[in-house]
Amino acid sequence: MAVDQSVKRWPVQDAKARFSEFLEASLSEGPQIVTRRGVEAAVLVPFEEWLRLQSSARPTLKELLLASSPRAELPVPPRHRWRRRAPEALE
Repeated sequence: MAVDQSVKRWPVQDAKARFSEFLEASLSEGPQIVTRRGVEAAVLVPFEEWLRLQSSARPTLKELLLASSPRAELPVPPRHRWRRRAPEALE
């Protein structure tokens, strides 16, 4: 997944030491990436953006029911020919 190069990256030590500035940058400039040992570890996003991402990632029941394809692969057991037993004789 490609990450926007214009997003500011904060080493975890800086994010901890200057959290108010880190939070303000997230609110005014958009998502901010936290790195640990140079590796991207987390993202701070404004709350409204997080809600939008959550709702877009979770389909509604209506969308699930109207979907043309299944959302999961369910194993279907093979069908076998059943043999009929002869009825027992009544006395």
